[in-house]
Amino acid sequence: MKAKRVKHLDPRGGLADQAERIIRVRLDELIAFTPRALDPSEVQALHDMRIAAKRLRYVLEIFGDLFGPYADKAGRRAKDLQDLIGEIHDCDVMLPRVHALMAELEADAARTVRAAAGPAEDLDPALTAAAPHGPQWRGLHTLATHLVARRALLFERFLLLWTELGREGFVARLDFALRERA
Repeated sequence: MKAKRVKHLDPRGGLADQAERIIRVRLDELIAFTPRALDPSEVQALHDMRIAAKRLRYVLEIFGDLFGPYADKAGRRAKDLQDLIGEIHDCDVMLPRVHALMAELEADAARTVRAAAGPAEDLDPALTAAAPHGPQWRGLHTLATHLVARRALLFERFLLLWTELGREGFVARLDFALRERA
């Protein structure tokens, strides 16, 4: 995801004014991913939300002192969001890799079983039962199950965190901090 350009920055202007513009753009980027990122099937939107949270966090770490204590807390909350979405993203990245390995093992086992059948008119089920890669297949299947279940659990935590951020007035309080300045 490409960062939105921050318009109307003035190098001769006050630091707090320029920092406020940057933070507002980064905050807008973050909230722009709702409601798409709240759909568990919208993997890319969720990943982009993570990147937006990271950008907001970094700018708050640099300029937060200009905007009082809530800006610091908002930076920590953005980090919480970034970290949690990052864990979800790890599952999203790992699962296709596990499935690809499973497909490779399956194809190799099918070739082996087919070769063992020789000129037979049909495949003897006993040959399939003796197919190679059984332990690896079971291990990868277990890992895939773990990743799917872990992602579901982490996504539920993400929804709770996003709801909590809304209830605590994350956006409104940060907006207030930006306007009032320390």
